[in-house]
Amino acid sequence: MGNPYIGNAGTFLIETLLGLYIMAVMLRFLFQVVQADFYNPFSQFVVKVTDPPLRHLRRFIPGLWGLDLSSIVLLLILQSLEIGIVSAILGGGANPIGIILLSVARLLALATHIFMFAVIIHVVMSWINPHAYNPMVSLLYSLTEPLLGPARKWLPPISGLDLSPILVIVGLQFISMLFIAPIADLGTGFLLG
Repeated sequence: MGNPYIGNAGTFLIETLLGLYIMAVMLRFLFQVVQADFYNPFSQFVVKVTDPPLRHLRRFIPGLWGLDLSSIVLLLILQSLEIGIVSAILGGGANPIGIILLSVARLLALATHIFMFAVIIHVVMSWINPHAYNPMVSLLYSLTEPLLGPARKWLPPISGLDLSPILVIVGLQFISMLFIAPIADLGTGFLLG
């Protein structure tokens, strides 16, 4: 039996490095979906970091309905690679169906978490300095407005208090519990079974 400290350290390192890159690719995909400003300095950083593998994938994988399918494929590859490596380090199974299902669940969870944190940061920024121009604030607005705009139609401001962020966060958490958690449990079941 191997040293558990080395296994834990290796798992941490793999999850951190691949996790950061997966987040960068996910942000690039989400920025494209919400049509964020790609000339924003942060957007440019994300594009430059994620461009090398995506450039190669785009040769084989075309876009569909305005979506960058190569980003989705890269996300699935990276997440599957992370789960497979961590599973191998920990001595778990390597069932491909389980790895794919767990990868899909983790990527959906990452997207919902990015939106939840973006909404929370958007709310805090609006309290601190609502009218300051900052490239990050405009990018945050681009990311959150597709969710907050429709939520404001369902729940208009009451006495000047905008409750739409609460509705969005509750909705995202509901989606996570009702749809993403069962996919993750199914994938875990395949891996452990």
